[in-house]
Amino acid sequence: MDTSGAYCGIEAEERGQGQAIAQCITEMMALKTPVLSIIIGEGGSGGALALAAASRVWMLENATYSVISPEGCASILWKDASRAPDAAECLRLTAKDALALSVIEHIVPEKDIGKETFYAPLKNFAAAQLRQLLELPGEEVARRRYLRFRRIGTANLMGDEDK
Repeated sequence: MDTSGAYCGIEAEERGQGQAIAQCITEMMALKTPVLSIIIGEGGSGGALALAAASRVWMLENATYSVISPEGCASILWKDASRAPDAAECLRLTAKDALALSVIEHIVPEKDIGKETFYAPLKNFAAAQLRQLLELPGEEVARRRYLRFRRIGTANLMGDEDK
């Protein structure tokens, strides 16, 4: 996936964009077949959320995933889009952040992107992950996808392992 997300305008809301995103998420969550989503660039807003209703979500190491762009966030919070770097830090939109927050399961290293040494291992790893999921009954695939979404953001970020 590589999307800046859904259009942020009244016209989009009038045309049912929010409902379309919600329906996509609902239907993806009910699928009894494995779904793998890989964020290869920008995973932004509701558009990305709809496409990431998957059994597994991975990100390329330099990709981003966020509910809003840093520029949009800075414009809303501080009325100053030039504070996008501050907003980006607050949004925790990097692959490392997403992994720490249990938003994704895997970071795909990009050191050899564009070469066979990048694509062949990625294909093999994806195939192995999908084979594991295909061994499960469809109802279990859907149940695990639901539980995956329930745990997003529950990672221990404060270092309080004993609590």
